Amino acid sequence: MPRTDDARIIRGQLVRSATSVAANYRSACRAQTSKAFVAKISIALEEADETLLWLKLSVKVKLAKAEDVQPLAQEADEIVRILVASRKTMRARLEKAGAQQ
Repeated sequence: MPRTDDARIIRGQLVRSATSVAANYRSACRAQTSKAFVAKISIALEEADETLLWLKLSVKVKLAKAEDVQPLAQEADEIVRILVASRKTMRARLEKAGAQQ
């Protein structure tokens, strides 16, 4: 990205959201309860989706080239899909456990 004020803002947002995915995923993996896992994985999911937004926006406003961003956007999308599946699985387990009680 160029060294402009607009690019600096988007770059900062991108770095914050991307690093938050990792921090919240780590926190989810260390969750004390299944409910806490779902809560933390949901935050990681939101941050991954936000990361994808900043990547796409950087291309739309011509701060980055689509061919440079595409592999990163693809990986961010895959992370979003993994986190959605993880949350869905844990929610189903929680529902099943609740139904058995």
